[in-house]
Amino acid sequence: MQPIQLFELASKQSHWLTVRQTVVAGNIANANTPGYGTRDVAAFEAVLDQTQPQARMAATHPGHIQEDPMRGSIRSESFGDVDVQPSGNSVSLPEEMSKTGEIKRMYELNTGMVKAFHRMMLLTVRR
Repeated sequence: MQPIQLFELASKQSHWLTVRQTVVAGNIANANTPGYGTRDVAAFEAVLDQTQPQARMAATHPGHIQEDPMRGSIRSESFGDVDVQPSGNSVSLPEEMSKTGEIKRMYELNTGMVKAFHRMMLLTVRR
């Protein structure tokens, strides 16, 4: 029987959503900061490809600081069709609020799938 990777994958996506929400909240908080450029996180699929087990530095002591691979996926967005304000700021509040709604929906889908799979596993074990 093959191990079930769903819970690990859901955990990684939940962590990615947390990092993305933090970045989007930072964009909203800096909406009036002169020269601030909008930032976002790379797509989950790209981050997942980068965080697969590879040769990494090992933490040999509990006090070692471990690198968070999800945090390395934060990038500045190109201005695209966003109007750059005279202060040099490129944050579009409607677009950032739309991103927060998307993150919320993705998180709800993630938790809903985990709950459904968990219930299915419990029903299998009980019988």
